[in-house]
Amino acid sequence: MLQGWHDLASLHWRYDPALVQAWLPPAFRVDTFDGSAWVGILPFQMHRIRLPHLPALGPWSSFPETNVRTYIVDSHGRRGVWFASLDITRVVPAALARISYHLPYCWATMDIERHGDHITYRSRRRWPAGSAELEVGLRIGPALAPDDISELEHFLSARWALGSTWAGRPTWAEVDHGAWPLHRGEVTQLDQTLLRAAGLADPVGAPVVLWSPGVEVRIGRPHWLR
Repeated sequence: MLQGWHDLASLHWRYDPALVQAWLPPAFRVDTFDGSAWVGILPFQMHRIRLPHLPALGPWSSFPETNVRTYIVDSHGRRGVWFASLDITRVVPAALARISYHLPYCWATMDIERHGDHITYRSRRRWPAGSAELEVGLRIGPALAPDDISELEHFLSARWALGSTWAGRPTWAEVDHGAWPLHRGEVTQLDQTLLRAAGLADPVGAPVVLWSPGVEVRIGRPHWLR
């Protein structure tokens, strides 16, 4: 699939690796940095999702998304992303993504509002039922040069695959895009119940905050892991 990920905010917190490992099937182990697992909330604008050589389907192909994620290593030692939830505003793409990539897509109301260097993301889950909401405001800082990106920021942003399961068996899909153009960000407002809905306690401490204008992405077909 082809798609753009635009106006993306990234908020990550430290968690006990044993707690996050409980999320994962046996084929994957939690990836850690500085002795901690890292769990993120990432709201952004999905843009022109489509199949290769086919046109996008207008408003059905562009919509906001908010995902809750952590980072994994597969049985071959490759690093990737594990999604606990992905909230989008289109019920049909949510259902199709659950079927094709076996990812926990949910139906939500969402909006993104930007004024100058300040951007606000709001999301409220509609299906499956339950309290899972987000309102976060960010002040976008100056762009980072590649040499200014820390090892932790690279760990959280440089991911080129995603893991999932289908019928109890692990699957893997490659993700291809250019390097993220990154800015650091400052949280001006944060209310969220997404992490609690995913089965985690509320995070402790301030998040690591990044923002990006976005990248164009190609996601490969999912395949079974041996």
